[in-house]
Amino acid sequence: MRHGIDPATIGVGAKRDAGVDRRTCRPGRDSDHSGRVGPQHTREDDKAMKDGKPASQQQTSIPAPAPTATPLRYRVTPVDPDAHQFEVELEVAEPDPHGQRVTMPAWTPGSYLIREFARHVVSIDARTASGRRIPLTKIDKATWQAPACAGPLQIRYRVHAHDLSVRGAHLDAEHGFFNGSSLLMQAVGHDSRACELLLKPPVPRAGSGGRAGREPTRATAGEAAARTAGRMAGKTLGKAAAKDSDTHSSSGGPAGWRVATTMPRAGAPEYGFGLYRARDYAELIDHPVEMGEFTLASFDVGGARHEIALTGRHDADTRRLCRDLRRLCAAHIRLFEPRRARAPFERYLFQVFVVGDGYGGLEHRSSTSLICARRELPWKGEPKEPSEDYRSFLGLASHEYFHAWNVKRIRPAAFIPYDLQNEDYTRLLWIFEGFTSYYDDLMLVRSGVIGVDAYLQVLARTISGVQRAPGHEVQSVAESSFDAWIKFYRQDENSPNALASYYAKGSLVALALDLEIRTRTDGRRSLDDVMRLMWQRYGRKALTGGADGGLGEDGFPSLLAEATGLRLDRQIRAWAYGTDRLPLSALLRRVGVRFASGAGDQGPTTLGVRLAERHGQLTITTAYNGQAAERAGLSAGDVLIAADGLRVDEKTLKALLARRRPGERLRVHGFRRDELIEREVVLQAPLPTETKLSVHEKAGTAARALRRDWLGR
Repeated sequence: MRHGIDPATIGVGAKRDAGVDRRTCRPGRDSDHSGRVGPQHTREDDKAMKDGKPASQQQTSIPAPAPTATPLRYRVTPVDPDAHQFEVELEVAEPDPHGQRVTMPAWTPGSYLIREFARHVVSIDARTASGRRIPLTKIDKATWQAPACAGPLQIRYRVHAHDLSVRGAHLDAEHGFFNGSSLLMQAVGHDSRACELLLKPPVPRAGSGGRAGREPTRATAGEAAARTAGRMAGKTLGKAAAKDSDTHSSSGGPAGWRVATTMPRAGAPEYGFGLYRARDYAELIDHPVEMGEFTLASFDVGGARHEIALTGRHDADTRRLCRDLRRLCAAHIRLFEPRRARAPFERYLFQVFVVGDGYGGLEHRSSTSLICARRELPWKGEPKEPSEDYRSFLGLASHEYFHAWNVKRIRPAAFIPYDLQNEDYTRLLWIFEGFTSYYDDLMLVRSGVIGVDAYLQVLARTISGVQRAPGHEVQSVAESSFDAWIKFYRQDENSPNALASYYAKGSLVALALDLEIRTRTDGRRSLDDVMRLMWQRYGRKALTGGADGGLGEDGFPSLLAEATGLRLDRQIRAWAYGTDRLPLSALLRRVGVRFASGAGDQGPTTLGVRLAERHGQLTITTAYNGQAAERAGLSAGDVLIAADGLRVDEKTLKALLARRRPGERLRVHGFRRDELIEREVVLQAPLPTETKLSVHEKAGTAARALRRDWLGR
């Protein structure tokens, strides 16, 4: 998951969560009644040709379940878009003879916070096949139990879906989206059963001009579904869709709604409402669903069809978008499969919700859900070197695509299986999120989508963001990983002082390890080799059932040694499990990159705070530990109104500080709550936290060779 949290506000790095936001590949296993979801497999990734056709041109096939294993049947209807309500029906053919339990997950893989999705359940009831209503007893915050009964048991419930993010569910008259864990309840004890999902379209409200509205009757909805399925049957991408130039838009209200998901079809027309199927519950919730009107574009790479579904108003140049994403995806595939250059899936989908302002993404096994601002998409006049906004979107897409290997198929052992009711603790997110954050921007330059100078600018920004926040000297990235559930996703005004980002600083640990390996082996080995070994051991083998388990909590140093021939245990302890300063300047110098630190444009003096305009008031959002404002007794939440007797706003305060020198005193007036306060601040010089990186044109031959191998340019 990549985050939409502003690093300038948090002070812990550049990976963000919009609102934004991760897994597996082996045969499922029955639940232990704890809410855990077992891992399952996808296709054999090396089976590139079937029946004489490229895999990307075939519909994913699903083996039939054993005769006694009747699938779980889900039906999802956008029953009341104006009230943001989905209706879900779950049919359990063979309920637990002691009383069937159903439970709603508390979190979604890839977004490490207990989100209590059950709080959005508006109503729920249960019936037998004959229609007899039976009582449900709620036994904890997210679990309901039915009395012993013969099957099939039918559970029907409604969910309020108004979370416009990549981790939840959202429904209105314009579109519908759901991440499975936020909408589809788990039938306890049946995790390994195949699941069928019937997706129904919204029904136009009478007199609404075609707008989606409440479902009038069950029969009418069924007829509408049949009519929609008939219309959709003829709407396919066709042979020409492999070209970048082919895009497809739909219009006309609910009649023009389509479905974008990589869940295998089981009778539904392409991009249509109807029947879909998953091998088990874990796969069911790992295929998010977008429904509505969207633009489609596609390209083929690595033996897989890649599609982009853009929902929301936009003026994107889809040809440019396809061209850049194809180059980017090809670079990722070559990293993990340099010989075969094959993707571990037959089809991949970028679900993109375009908004005025937003950012974030969440990874899935063969798709990703993204939110971006429309200014971040390329336009017809986009320069060859992507703008900063477009580069940000490409970095987001790169991050989530890398996750298709690292965390979706290569996983911490602690995540096998997932416990969707409780926290799954690991100290390895600095590898699974941090390494992903390192490679997301690195692959932009390796693929040729951006240039070397642009990459160094992005890297410098990440380094500066980490150095700005004192928290990286307090908490290790391993501790940050473990505490993600209570700290990273629950940040407050003191987080920059106490928190290290396993995303941003984790990416710098990856950088330091990569450069250390490259320089000590004269370029013969790199972190790429470590990633490939993890893929071979925990990812590729898992696709064919050849591996059982993920990376152990203490397994990384030995794995790195096996891949590179180097023992870097001391560095890993110091950089990932300790808070030692990373020797980035020295390491970058060895690959011909200049490293310079300074105060940037902060001016000669500072208060040592982060400020924001809130409701027209200049407010301290963070007072950095041990710096001028904190020493003077100012704290987060204080509103600054005057300095040396003059009213201040952000602009005038900056101008005032530019005329002062370190050691001078500044009398500040402000409000704490509704009480007037006065403090005298001894001004300080800004800390040298801002980094600039540049190519060292006169570096030696060996350094230039290492740099070319590292950046691919």
